[in-house]
Amino acid sequence: MKPQKDKRINAPLISWKFYLVIIAILVFIAADEAIIVWYCRDYFDSLIPLLVWWIVMSSVLFTVAIALARKFVWNKPITKLSEAAKKVTEGDYSVQVPSMRKDGKKDEAEVLIEDFNTMVRELASTEILKSDFISNVSHEIKSPLAIIQSYVQTLKSSDLSKTERAKYLETIMLATKKLNAMIVNILKLNKLENQSIVSNATDYQLGEQLRQCALGFMELWESKEIHFEIDVCDVTVHHDATLLELVWNNLLSNAIKFTGNGGTISLTSKEQDGVVFVAVKDSGCGMSEETVKRIYDKFYQGDTSHSTEGNGLGMAMVKKVLELENGEICVNSKVGAGTEFIVRLPI
Repeated sequence: MKPQKDKRINAPLISWKFYLVIIAILVFIAADEAIIVWYCRDYFDSLIPLLVWWIVMSSVLFTVAIALARKFVWNKPITKLSEAAKKVTEGDYSVQVPSMRKDGKKDEAEVLIEDFNTMVRELASTEILKSDFISNVSHEIKSPLAIIQSYVQTLKSSDLSKTERAKYLETIMLATKKLNAMIVNILKLNKLENQSIVSNATDYQLGEQLRQCALGFMELWESKEIHFEIDVCDVTVHHDATLLELVWNNLLSNAIKFTGNGGTISLTSKEQDGVVFVAVKDSGCGMSEETVKRIYDKFYQGDTSHSTEGNGLGMAMVKKVLELENGEICVNSKVGAGTEFIVRLPI
């Protein structure tokens, strides 16, 4: 199968000016030889050595010109990329190869340079992911580990009843689940924070995705006897469905978590002028102004009474996903009067 041309390429690797120069040189050599032969046709036999010398010298000069063009024009991007690649192999992920063209157009070499720079930035993000994970998790991991260590030490005692042992084991299980969820979310968030490319964007029905996300929490809202209202429009969007599912799931999970028994939650969406607005509103406990200001901070939990149900990373992930998808989020909340999150997303 013939490979398709990259749509980013809008200029040839070798410009038409170079071809014109080559043709002009060849025409000049041929014309000179023709003129010499014509004016000296009566002495043609004696001119043969001179013509041979002229042809040889012209060929040598032409070869030198091609070699210089190859070294300083065609091979220059390859040389720059080779030097940059060597630095990357030595652990330097700050390398970026500058553009070779001054006219702003892109040929095959420019596209190769662009892809190389993108690759290096993604490699740098991976390295940052490792270091950030270590620094973030080192602090937050202490609490559940301390619980596990304490209760395991207690279980070593032989004078515990079966009921007490079962209770301690359940506490250890909850601590390990929280620890696992925390590590998973830290990895997700760090990956999002150091990601600049959304490579899985596709056309899909947003309304259907919102309904499916809501149904995924049906058991939870029914167990709290929450009145759940859904009124979403059917609109096709071009985004990363997996990333946006993370947004809806976090907003719905928080709404259910902070809404008391018998409360109300609504999930609505509308499309206007190429933008879709998704709102998640609850009649829960609401948030103070201080909490609203810090809601997107990592590990921040304004309502400590629900700290065992989360780790303060969900809204930070929501914010970052929407930044990647060119979306926005705002919140309206008041203590005791519920909360409403509104997501603005370009179709």
